[in-house]
Amino acid sequence: MKLANEGRQMPTLLLFGALLAVSLHQRDSQIFAQEAAGTQARSDTGTIAAGKFQLRYRIEGTGTPAIVIGSAVYYPRVFSQNLRQHLRLVFLDHRGFAASPGPVDTSEFALDTILDDIERARKELGLGRIAIIGQSGHALMALEYAKKYPANVSHVIMIANSPNYSPAFLEANNRYWEESVSPERKAILQENRQRVPDEKVDSVPPDDQFAKWYIREGPRFWYDPRFDASPLWEGVRFNRDMFHYVWGHVFRDIDITQGLDTFDRPVFLALGRYDFACGPPSVWDPIRPKFRDLTVRVFERSGHTPPYEEPELFDAELLRWMKDHP
Repeated sequence: MKLANEGRQMPTLLLFGALLAVSLHQRDSQIFAQEAAGTQARSDTGTIAAGKFQLRYRIEGTGTPAIVIGSAVYYPRVFSQNLRQHLRLVFLDHRGFAASPGPVDTSEFALDTILDDIERARKELGLGRIAIIGQSGHALMALEYAKKYPANVSHVIMIANSPNYSPAFLEANNRYWEESVSPERKAILQENRQRVPDEKVDSVPPDDQFAKWYIREGPRFWYDPRFDASPLWEGVRFNRDMFHYVWGHVFRDIDITQGLDTFDRPVFLALGRYDFACGPPSVWDPIRPKFRDLTVRVFERSGHTPPYEEPELFDAELLRWMKDHP
């Protein structure tokens, strides 16, 4: 099945948490190896064995340990240097970003398996009690990890995500785009699609297609509709099988309210006003009362990536919240 055909139903399989990509260029692998071997302390970079997968990690900063689940290549580019002065950020691949071991059964991508991978990394890296951070679909992983391992979590930080990716959500997201977006933003997206039609997206290697498509669809993801996200994507690829299964099935059917009645960890939910990938903030209204301790912040000059688009304000709000929730 061609990505172009899937892309026309954009949110269904790829749009959201697949914000990031999977395995790395050979150059990135060499960089990790060189750093692990010499130029930095061994504990700063490395891999965690998870079944057939090798999950890369990168540790930067000082302070409260915080696992950022997603890509160990993409996410270090997203979070500010200032935040590294307060948090010990552990950027950790999940199986969708690890080098593919070849064809595997979808059971290898079960949500419980992904959560157990995070726990394995926490133990092997000796992190103790952590904050857990996730953006887009990875935010659902962060929340579910905290529900499964609450004793090991101090804070949950969810960024730019919806409660699920069900058909009802997709309808709300499409309606938000049609009813809220300025003609200029829609025109820029149309220009992008004319310049990079689906056929051109299809023409690149499969592991590169999502990045190509994501950059083209920038007006849906960024406050600045002309923002070029190419540098963020350099060297990043992704495992389509994993994302198709997790975003297309697991997150389609997930009910995050399960377990919230006994879940007492504080949750910080950061949303971008111009995020046309995860719908309007109102999609959270039916679920907000089910959290015991939920703080919501809407960033007015952000799309899908508030830590990158409004770093000073994001850092200030997050760190203030963490201080208020020791």
